Amino acid sequence: MKPRSPFCGTAAALLACAILAAPAAHAQAGQAAQAIYPSKPLHLIVPYPAGGLTDTLARTLADGLGKRLGQTVVVENKGGAGGIIGTDYVAKSAPDGYTLLLTIPGPITANLALYKKLPYDPRTDLRQISDIATARTVLTVNGALPVKTVGELIAYAKKEPGKLRMGSWGPGTQPHTIQAYMDKTYGVEILHVPYRGEGPMVSDLLAGQVNMTISSVTTLRQHFASGKLRPLAVAGTSRARALPDVPTFAEAGYPDEPYRQVGPITLMAPARTPDDIVARLGRETSALVQSPQISQRIEDMGAEPVGNLPAQAAAAYKAYLPVVLKLTADTGVTLD
Repeated sequence: MKPRSPFCGTAAALLACAILAAPAAHAQAGQAAQAIYPSKPLHLIVPYPAGGLTDTLARTLADGLGKRLGQTVVVENKGGAGGIIGTDYVAKSAPDGYTLLLTIPGPITANLALYKKLPYDPRTDLRQISDIATARTVLTVNGALPVKTVGELIAYAKKEPGKLRMGSWGPGTQPHTIQAYMDKTYGVEILHVPYRGEGPMVSDLLAGQVNMTISSVTTLRQHFASGKLRPLAVAGTSRARALPDVPTFAEAGYPDEPYRQVGPITLMAPARTPDDIVARLGRETSALVQSPQISQRIEDMGAEPVGNLPAQAAAAYKAYLPVVLKLTADTGVTLD
């Protein structure tokens, strides 16, 4: 007869052995699941309605990433409340790498200053996978406005207080923060006119209902050749590839920090998503975005490809977050 184990010889001891073995078995099962990741379709959440640059990027990313991972990536639009609904959905999803977020900076930066009771904290509830692209913005005026440079625009604002109307796609967005910064810095009076989206704002800019904005190159550049709109300067530290003849704010004589900020469109996951899954997604995403075909497609959209790795994306977020928070707080706007 085979001798019994000196420990597991009794019923009680057998139960104890089973209990002690359970955590190890669970850990092994978890490691096995991660080892075969992904084993089912992924869901990529866009916290805005269909259409627009973020949604287009999401569908391009989903197609390419799905091929690289060997699984379908399904894009879901969960818009509403300035990006809060979709962002909160991902922040509270299972941290298993199957629910991801693609977002512009607003829901993970400015919303912290705009809302006192945000249902998630992007600093602790989400983590970066990769910055996909930067959506460059350009200070633009209606073609009928008699200004051709940033300096002429500020001089006009001083001469005609209250006459300039700056359109934005909502309170606390970049056009609003720039308008507030200009008022405060140059002693001018520019009226802020918020809209529910970039499309309606651009329609009124073309019609002259508002006469200036700072908005995406993707949306505005089609109207420059006709002269209906006039670009004055691009935000960032270098010229936009899609508008090589338009100077940066610094080149126009205005090197202020608010004009240097360029927000990325970022792929994110719930904060407790395992490091190895995030690293895998980061590598695959970076390779995809930096591939010639996808890189060119992003440039054709009027954006500029980035495709960095998780640590680089996290460092970039930590760098620009305090700048955006200060600019947003300076507007004095709160939304709850």
